[in-house]
Amino acid sequence: MNEFAVKNWEEVIVSGTDGGPRVAHAHATFGYSGVVEGESVLDYLLYYAGEGYDGAGTKAPGFERFEGSVDGREGSFVIKHDCGFDEKGFASTFEVVKGSGTGELAGITGTGTTSGALGDPTMSYTLDYSL
Repeated sequence: MNEFAVKNWEEVIVSGTDGGPRVAHAHATFGYSGVVEGESVLDYLLYYAGEGYDGAGTKAPGFERFEGSVDGREGSFVIKHDCGFDEKGFASTFEVVKGSGTGELAGITGTGTTSGALGDPTMSYTLDYSL
């Protein structure tokens, strides 16, 4: 099973007020297992429509840099996320950033998804890639 877990999540409001419409920056680290083994660092720009954690149907952009292995090949790469979220959880689609692969992952291309419920210890991902 392809899973990842939040190791750290730091979020700061950059515009607006808590409880009202606002923009926030989130900086997180994740641990991955499955076809992808390793750690990543992610930065999201989030929009909250009001109270709670509802993204009001918007997509939050983010970049995530992964370091580790994919099917045993060592290296790193960057993915660009478009993430929707609400009080229950999130769902993201992503694409590997062209030219971002290093080491044995140089030249990697691909797309994938992430999803999960807020508060769950692990979330799931898919990755369709080619090298």
